[in-house]
Amino acid sequence: METGLLVMAFLPGDTLLFTAGAFCAGVQNNLGQTADLNLTVLLLFLCIAAVTGDSLNYYLGKKLGVKLLNFKIGNKTIVNPKYIQKTNEFYNQYGSKTIIIARFLPIIRTFAPFVAGIGNMPYSKFTRYNVVGAFIWVFSLVLLGYFFGNLTFVKNNFETVILAIIVVTLLPIIFEIMKLNFKKDIIKK
Repeated sequence: METGLLVMAFLPGDTLLFTAGAFCAGVQNNLGQTADLNLTVLLLFLCIAAVTGDSLNYYLGKKLGVKLLNFKIGNKTIVNPKYIQKTNEFYNQYGSKTIIIARFLPIIRTFAPFVAGIGNMPYSKFTRYNVVGAFIWVFSLVLLGYFFGNLTFVKNNFETVILAIIVVTLLPIIFEIMKLNFKKDIIKK
């Protein structure tokens, strides 16, 4: 849902993947209950979900992109133009690789396929990058959770680890915002 629907950009995909991987490793909660998920089934379905979500978002961008960008509820647009602008800048800088790179960047992950659809990126090219990006994103984060989820430190500090993942995934965006603000300050002077 995070990558398939523009209004779900706030969902924490990276942390959910890590957590799902940890559950596959049989992490126990505070009550001593073990959460068991099948790793193979999880990886398969999460890859399908990631590819499908981005494909839906691409389709929305292609068919409804301009209309959705201008659609307003009250006096506010449904999609913050700032997010589209940021994603478009990122897309222009990194080209087709954006579809892969964006998987690891919250918010941009949601808007990259939408912008690719608006920008008329050929669907066959988009699909190649979408599948590769989904595979790398899902496997890397789920397997990190799987292999590190049962470490004593991670078990004892699971919430802290999850918060750390959120902070680390937001760092590139925070860095870019700071860099842009720094440039604006220099231009004003």
